[in-house]
Amino acid sequence: MGDLPRARLTLALLALAAACSGESGGRAARVATAIAPRPAPAADAPAPAVDAPTDATARLAPAPARPRWLAIGGGSLPESNQVSIEQDLALAITRFGPDGLTLFAGGPGSRAVQVLDDDADADPLRRELAALFSPRGGRDARYRETELLVHGPATRRSTLAAIEAAIAEDGPSLLLYFAGHGERGDGPADNYVALWGQSLVTVRDLAAVLDDARRPVRLVMTTCFSGGFGELAFAAADPARGLPDAPRCGLFATTWDLEASGCDPDPDRRAQEGYGLHFLNALAGRDRDGAPLERSALDLDGDGQISPLEAHARTRVAARGFGVPTTTSERWLRQHAPAAGPERDVALPEEEAVIAALSRELGEGDEAAALAALEELEGAIATTERLLEQASAREEERYRQAAAGLLHRWPVLDDPWHPDFEDELVRGREAITRHLAEDPEVAAHRAAQAEVDRLQGQVDALRRQATRNERLVRALETRALARRLAARGGPAWEGYERLLACERAPFTARAR
Repeated sequence: MGDLPRARLTLALLALAAACSGESGGRAARVATAIAPRPAPAADAPAPAVDAPTDATARLAPAPARPRWLAIGGGSLPESNQVSIEQDLALAITRFGPDGLTLFAGGPGSRAVQVLDDDADADPLRRELAALFSPRGGRDARYRETELLVHGPATRRSTLAAIEAAIAEDGPSLLLYFAGHGERGDGPADNYVALWGQSLVTVRDLAAVLDDARRPVRLVMTTCFSGGFGELAFAAADPARGLPDAPRCGLFATTWDLEASGCDPDPDRRAQEGYGLHFLNALAGRDRDGAPLERSALDLDGDGQISPLEAHARTRVAARGFGVPTTTSERWLRQHAPAAGPERDVALPEEEAVIAALSRELGEGDEAAALAALEELEGAIATTERLLEQASAREEERYRQAAAGLLHRWPVLDDPWHPDFEDELVRGREAITRHLAEDPEVAAHRAAQAEVDRLQGQVDALRRQATRNERLVRALETRALARRLAARGGPAWEGYERLLACERAPFTARAR
């Protein structure tokens, strides 16, 4: 069958798949390869026409005349619509209350929710051949219709249209909640969220819409690389510009260049990890499992309410997965605060809480010590990733040898669409099964794959620890930058205060 074409692993996709799915090694990388959305289109490219529900009989939920919030979730394909995303959206709907609009996956009528099913009835031989020749996510899962009351599909067109309609008139602040998958572009403003039908919305796309807003807008984004949307702190997502006319701000699961946990096909919430799970529970004064917490641990300014920024601070401490949560105010600081100079004390109870908790945990009380510990972990990650890259190359070669041995005797086993595939599989079942059990090249490939998985597990463990350290380093840096900007004062300091006020305002209140 020629050169045995198939998607193979790359380290970048491997890291992303491990962060998002919890899977490791070459298999996780190939899963990521299978579900990766297409590159971002040019800014003037037309939106794909993929808005109609799959089932013509499906009925859309009635939309509120003046929505207070929009919840947008899912991925570009069914295998990227893990059930945890649906569960997070259900929790968001509960937390945000009435008068909201929900866009999810392909909309009503599409069977697009991926749910893990370890007991799925599958032919072991077909499963092994599929894992060897064409690995992809979802084969250990079932798909069902969403249990959410959905108002439409989460496509580029429907998402932008819903936002445009919601911000066209004056009113209280609008909350935009995005749950799903994000991708990294060449720079922060090129990052994007992947949406149904392999469509997407970039940071610049959203800025172009929000720049015309007639009401304040606040964002919560749980996706990988979501910190790129921190560029919305600036008009046109351009750091050379000032604040936009209409107030807007955002809380993000991670920085523009890092992955985040939070997409799991396992419906057991106890097995899940992610920004949305922690943040949404913290808003209600609860831990990730829904158990009540001491109010004083969350109400950091003592005003009797748990603000979005306070829930965000709790998540920075409590979440154990990948991701370094960030905000628009942090992005503003890093653009405008002096790198050195005099400082003035600033009341930042959220940063103080994060610093205190992570310093106790990590035993690092100052920025220099925290940074040194982070650099040591990053060195260990780099060393292990080099070993992983070498192991991946060996696994690739072992795959080619194992595949060649099979295709030498059964030439269409790598193509289940070939008209001779079924006949070849039925007639050769016993011999193929014996070959897979006894062939030394197949055994060598399994061993090579196991080594890739082992090393990826080490990388994942190191990255999770480094995430804790990086959160502390970032909090210490943010506090220092805020103190220096406060000492300088002026319009840049006023802009920072405006963003902080927006991030702190309860979702039921008007952002300032």
